[in-house]
Amino acid sequence: MTISEKVAYLKGLAEGLNLDTEKSKEGKLISVMIGILEELAMSVEDLEENALNLGEEIDVLSDDLADVESIVYDEDEDDEDYDDDWFEVECPTCGETLVVDDKALADGEVECPECGSRYALDLSDDDEEDGESEEDEKE
Repeated sequence: MTISEKVAYLKGLAEGLNLDTEKSKEGKLISVMIGILEELAMSVEDLEENALNLGEEIDVLSDDLADVESIVYDEDEDDEDYDDDWFEVECPTCGETLVVDDKALADGEVECPECGSRYALDLSDDDEEDGESEEDEKE
């Protein structure tokens, strides 16, 4: 039985008593209390309905957010090899693969966490190492 149904039952009981709601102080009091209970019951039912609707909307938003997260994080995992913020180099001492980021590039030096050796980063192209520059190739 809902709150509104309980209040309606109470109102029916009060009407069955044939209380004088205009002259009797007790009748007026009971009539006003039942009116307040009716308003409260309607408010509670409205709040319950709104809570259910909000719960459904939250479920929909949660599902949408899960879809967005899967797209964003899956892309990050798939595109990790193509990220411009870092690249991999091999340690000349131990052969360990090192990740070089923008900070290491700015420092110009990398330390291998495996063997502890430090070395400067060589940012020259392979063609320039062979004695040719890009301008020489164009000619």
